[in-house]
Amino acid sequence: MPDKKILAFIICSLLGFCAVPAHAAEVSIPRAAEQHKATLTRAAHAFWGLDAPVSVFAAQVHTESWWKNDTVSSVGAQGLGQFMPSTARWLPSVAPETGEPAPFNPGWSLRALCAYDRYLWERVGAWSEYERMAFTLSAYNGGLGWVNRDKARARKLGKDDRNWFDHVENVNSGRSAAAFRENRNYPRLILQKRQYAYIKAGWGPGIEP
Repeated sequence: MPDKKILAFIICSLLGFCAVPAHAAEVSIPRAAEQHKATLTRAAHAFWGLDAPVSVFAAQVHTESWWKNDTVSSVGAQGLGQFMPSTARWLPSVAPETGEPAPFNPGWSLRALCAYDRYLWERVGAWSEYERMAFTLSAYNGGLGWVNRDKARARKLGKDDRNWFDHVENVNSGRSAAAFRENRNYPRLILQKRQYAYIKAGWGPGIEP
């Protein structure tokens, strides 16, 4: 019998009543995304199972590189998943399935993104899957060490360190103002806006509150 999440997604997709926020219509999926859809879906299923939140990962790639495989950021992050060379070299040591680092190879980059998200997911705790994914995305963008420091500071300030939204997200344990703004905007862009465009386009399940 299909997983309940998958079954619910299939039913609402067929009947056309999935609850998709109006602002999802404002997000345009780049044409380049379509050629990578099957590859991302396979990678997501490999590391997350058949109920993988593929639309979250698609929105993440959208945010990282706009689906442009030759993208290199100002700090040297590379490819669809925007991996720093040092992270790309380290990742196979904790996720051997990713294979030899190749940030400009779409297959490697998408496998690596799903694998790294899984690695981070397993190291953050939260009250819900939605909050947990927010922590995961914050760690992908800024580093797991920063998330752990933010959580520790949140506890000292009497905030709930298992809720990212409106709790840990409001705590800055030492980032620069620019890095803090970017990091806090990252999960919100992906979870509250861009994932819904991919859900609506039929990429697969997301993670919702």
